[in-house]
Amino acid sequence: MLESTTRPTSVAGPVGPLTIDDLPSSTAGYWVARRKAESLAAIDGGLIGLADACARYRLSGEELESWRRTIDRAGIPGLRVTKARRLRDQTVE
Repeated sequence: MLESTTRPTSVAGPVGPLTIDDLPSSTAGYWVARRKAESLAAIDGGLIGLADACARYRLSGEELESWRRTIDRAGIPGLRVTKARRLRDQTVE
């Protein structure tokens, strides 16, 4: 018997249920914290694969892992570019 590899129709997102239609557009020019968190939630929940997300959004796996480390360390607010710059500057000093 073949094992089914169907993806879920929705997963838990940062602000509620997330479906494939809720994912950020592949043409999104600027990545706000919410979009980053939604993308990671979709990957983690199996809504979209890591390779699919990298291709869809033209991102590297390293960039997505960087977002994941930031969420683990500082939560979704830490994904804001200004917050990331501030944290990086504090580390350098």
